[in-house]
Amino acid sequence: MPDGLPDKRMNEDQVVAELRSGMTLGIGGWGSRRKPMSLVRAILRSDLTDLTVVSYGGPDVGLLCAAGKVRKVVYGFVSLDTIPLDPHFRAARQASTIEAVEYDEGMVFWGLYAAANRVSFLPLRAGLGSDVMQINPDLRTVASPYGGDELVAMPALKLDAAIVHLNRADAQGNAEYLGPDLYFDDLYCQAAERAYVSCEEVVPTSELGQVHPATMRISRAYVAGVVPAPNGAHFTSCEPDYDRDEAFQRTYAEAARDPEAWAAFSRRYLDVDEAGYQAAVAELADTAGATR
Repeated sequence: MPDGLPDKRMNEDQVVAELRSGMTLGIGGWGSRRKPMSLVRAILRSDLTDLTVVSYGGPDVGLLCAAGKVRKVVYGFVSLDTIPLDPHFRAARQASTIEAVEYDEGMVFWGLYAAANRVSFLPLRAGLGSDVMQINPDLRTVASPYGGDELVAMPALKLDAAIVHLNRADAQGNAEYLGPDLYFDDLYCQAAERAYVSCEEVVPTSELGQVHPATMRISRAYVAGVVPAPNGAHFTSCEPDYDRDEAFQRTYAEAARDPEAWAAFSRRYLDVDEAGYQAAVAELADTAGATR
């Protein structure tokens, strides 16, 4: 370990102990891809509530809605990718049990970028001429001081905390992605007062960036804690380490249709600690393999 640099390794429950009810929480990843699911599951086990969640949403948002942890969701979409809509989010949205703030995908990016740069807003064209302006009446437009068109003034999406999942990190909080996309995880960390990185593997700093220097996009300067979490993005993908578990995702979505099925799903996979979850997932995979 480099001299004088703190070891920021934590476990999921230690991270959740630093969060608080009512905060604005950014969750990295994209749909059902590289979500910090072990940290989401730890939040499910906690007494946290009344959260505002900012996310390109997937099962992270769905699970938190199902558990009654969410007051407000700020999102560009909430999708399971191969399943168009997360069923729990859809139910919460239709029942109006959450406040929903729906933006264009580019607007969420620009809001995070504004917060990362510590400015109150940034102008952009996305949203003009669409219903985004009607369903978000608080949005304002701004005229360029240099002349030209009137643009949307996208407010900064300031985060109290952010959680993201990367492929590898060192103990100080530098982290890299090895898959096809960063999914704005760097902006989530920079837009937050405190950011936490879970990862498939903690490695020496010298082993980071060997694939390509551009993969190192998370700096220790923005990271408050590092969580070693092998298979921690399950059931979402974490390429190239593993693909999305499509069979488990279908089980999740199907269980959401029936209260009894969901109660059974929760008992087996959610009302347990992370080790219990991973053991149950491995048991399910072994059973499925034995029946082929």
